[in-house]
Amino acid sequence: MHQIAVCKPAIYRRRRRRRRRPNEGDRRSTEIAESACCFQAICDEPFALTQHRCVSTQIKMDQYADPQLKIGFIGAGNMAFGIAKGMLSGNVLPINIKVSAPSSTNQGRFQELGISVTHSNTEVVSGSDVVFVAVKPHLVPLVLSEVSPHVQQKQIIVSVAAGVTLALLEELLPENSIVIRLMPNLPCVVQEGALLFARGANAKQEDGAVLCSLLRCCGLVVEGPEAWIDIHTGMSGSGVAFVYLFAEALAEGAVKMGMPSALAHSIASQTVLGAGRLLRDSGKHPAQLRSDVCTPGGTTIYGLHTLEQGGVRASVMSAVESATEKARELGRK
Repeated sequence: MHQIAVCKPAIYRRRRRRRRRPNEGDRRSTEIAESACCFQAICDEPFALTQHRCVSTQIKMDQYADPQLKIGFIGAGNMAFGIAKGMLSGNVLPINIKVSAPSSTNQGRFQELGISVTHSNTEVVSGSDVVFVAVKPHLVPLVLSEVSPHVQQKQIIVSVAAGVTLALLEELLPENSIVIRLMPNLPCVVQEGALLFARGANAKQEDGAVLCSLLRCCGLVVEGPEAWIDIHTGMSGSGVAFVYLFAEALAEGAVKMGMPSALAHSIASQTVLGAGRLLRDSGKHPAQLRSDVCTPGGTTIYGLHTLEQGGVRASVMSAVESATEKARELGRK
């Protein structure tokens, strides 16, 4: 039995509240209560929410993070930028964020957001309540050995390095350090990310609540067992690129048939966006939505037949498997 915690995006909850009908009084009260951004712990079959075996309890938490929290980022890559930008859409102030990186190459975009930058990792750690370690996996041991003397027990250390396990992180940091392993994805930049995290041995539920409150405006935030992190990396972290490849191919197909390239790419991006939002908001299984589009003898079923002949389903499943195995391989190095 696994226990997960889910923090639904505030944007999604607000959309649901606008769509409620006037006679839904009880549901209205329930959903307004949920807007406090609570953790939802779901046992047994966590995602089959309609099954009678599921037990759901709610642990209240603040909707927003403490505005006085000091946030630090070691590393100034895309993941750090996406998370930082998502935080700023909540109540985290730029003045409370500091980013370190060895070069100035990526620091400019943080400065444009009003975030202070430095070349000193120890400066970031010494002045932060929550530290995100957002460097390449092979650099994690080097970085943590450098900052370890400055880490305090009250600090929350969050690693977003693919494949780096909680056990290794705890081994590299001082005893009893609070460690959380997080895997975000690039759409955090537009507050539509999918983030999965796992707590280390010394990280309490309250520490997870702090992280969730910081990330709540980045998108969907889920807590689960560490074994799921590498899978999430393969499905959602890398999966973003898989979707972009599909969108590119979709547009190129339209160009082949005579549509101008700029228009084809614009429509392809809107098609992916619309399909994704409908899938999320409807709660329907993808197969059901796919069936809803198909009509007997129509264009869609002919196109789907061609995709199946090309092995698109097996290829996507294999791509997730390959990316997951690569993440696991990084963890074994």
